[in-house]
Amino acid sequence: MSSLPDKLEALAVDVNISEQSLKVFLSDGREISAPLVWFPRLLTASHEHRRNWRLIGQGIGIHWLDLDEDIAVQDLLRIK
Repeated sequence: MSSLPDKLEALAVDVNISEQSLKVFLSDGREISAPLVWFPRLLTASHEHRRNWRLIGQGIGIHWLDLDEDIAVQDLLRIK
């Protein structure tokens, strides 16, 4: 018998962007980290523009209005 639910939906609850990486915190406690060079618009953006994000679809993705950039959590989980 497993104590895990049959299906976990990965939803973002917070985002942190450093000069080197994008880190997304998920509702189930996981953290996804990816190099910022994978996201050219974020890489070249100002600190202020990087910080101006919002969750979309109750956490299925992140949107940066100033940069016209959207990143889906599922896409981050699939990157190899």
